[in-house]
Amino acid sequence: MRAVTISPAPDVDIVLPCLNEAGALPWVLARVPPGWRALVVDNGSTDGSADLARGLGATVVTEPRRGFGAACHAGLTAATADIVCFCDCDASLDPALLTPFVREIRAGTADLVLGRRRPQGRRAWPVHARAGNLALARMLRRRTGLGLHDLGPLRAARREPLLGLGLTDRRSGYPLQMVVRAADAGWRITEHDVPYLPRTGASKVTGTWRGTWHAVRDMRRVLAEAPAVSEGSPR
Repeated sequence: MRAVTISPAPDVDIVLPCLNEAGALPWVLARVPPGWRALVVDNGSTDGSADLARGLGATVVTEPRRGFGAACHAGLTAATADIVCFCDCDASLDPALLTPFVREIRAGTADLVLGRRRPQGRRAWPVHARAGNLALARMLRRRTGLGLHDLGPLRAARREPLLGLGLTDRRSGYPLQMVVRAADAGWRITEHDVPYLPRTGASKVTGTWRGTWHAVRDMRRVLAEAPAVSEGSPR
């Protein structure tokens, strides 16, 4: 009788929203910590990103609805590990930086851990994108009372509480809605500095004034929401 090999359950699932990131995928996937499962969410790529990701050992999730939030949420719903991380797939952030974030979640000292981007060189973060992020972070502090400085995509939390937040934004407001609803639910949220590198390829959101404006508009809409009744308490 032929033996059946059962793959061990992943320690951590890392969601990598992907739209035409073939140039960055080899480096990004090589930096995923051992024992973690990479969930590359293909959001309509035309450059062979999905096939490349499969060839490099990642699990590919297909999300035809365009939007950063749509891709992130598809990855979250496909995840099975207790802890889920999120990271951009453009080589601007190193997935290995999430290792201490996961330790913090496991230790029970935080419920949501965020990365505060520290740009490495002028090309890493366009001035208009940085200005928009600063303005939104200021509004977030007023809205939640938390001393946060960034709305970056690098983050870690437990899967079931994240699903319990009932996130509905499927565009650029998704990362902000996660933080706002977690704060409303009384989560312990921490933030740590992480190096932010020049991305590989062209940005789909903050690389242009227009993209930045649409992202800011989405996030302002999230901040204007009334506090939601959430089942997402991690404790």
